Amino acid sequence: MSIAAVRKQEINANKLAKRLRRQVGQAIADFHMIEDGDRVMVCLSGGKDSYTLLDLLRQLQAKAPVSFELHAVHLDQKQPGYDARTLPGYLESIGMPHTILEQDTYSVVKRVIPEGRTMCSLCSRLRRGNLYDHAAAEGFTKIALGHHRDDIVETLFLNLFHQAKLKAMPPKLRSDDGRNVVIRPLAYCREGDIADYAAAKAFPIMPCNLCGSQENLQRKAIKAMLADWDRQFPGRVENVFRAIGDISPSQLADRTLFDFAALGSRSELRASAGDWLRGEPADAANETEAG
Repeated sequence: MSIAAVRKQEINANKLAKRLRRQVGQAIADFHMIEDGDRVMVCLSGGKDSYTLLDLLRQLQAKAPVSFELHAVHLDQKQPGYDARTLPGYLESIGMPHTILEQDTYSVVKRVIPEGRTMCSLCSRLRRGNLYDHAAAEGFTKIALGHHRDDIVETLFLNLFHQAKLKAMPPKLRSDDGRNVVIRPLAYCREGDIADYAAAKAFPIMPCNLCGSQENLQRKAIKAMLADWDRQFPGRVENVFRAIGDISPSQLADRTLFDFAALGSRSELRASAGDWLRGEPADAANETEAG
């Protein structure tokens, strides 16, 4: 490779790193993800997303306007072929405080999930439960996960198409058990940029061997749909993501988010669905109930 080509490659790598740092910093600021004195547990799976998350948080930590602690935590799920030296070796080489948890979720998943079925859902629930328990026990104030913009948009369509629900992954949330606050600092980052960054950094990626890197087939279909959109209509996926943060409840139909009943109402007597179906006037129905 020529000197000019090498120089161009370095310039592009620097631009990518700067863009990702800016996006992570913006997400942290927009959603108040990290505050002064926070103890942030960074969940490290060994994949490109979590490596990138940890690397960018470490860079921002050095120049952040607040002081916060980072601690990497990885769960050894006792999968066949798992290399117990790779991740600790990397973390030690960069001087990163870390904890390796050990829990045989592999045996549980293999016992519960029938052969040939997707294991990802149960595996992730068990992993999340162990990590959340550890965070609560150790007093971490935030749990950082490596989900990015594309994960969030994919989840939106998965819920829309398969669960008839209009919901995605919030950049920040309190866990269902109420014990932990979860943050997703990569919420503004594209998966393609993360993949390029991880490759440039040569992170020691650890493949998931539980199911041969099996991917949820429904998510895989959504991912293909979004990739096709990105090729044909650049900017469409970005617009979908932006729409998640610009919601107008009165323009949807969720009665728990908007008081449609009170809108334009001129009477305290309101006909119920049963009244409408029976064809009874609301006042007659109410008089019958009163009598």
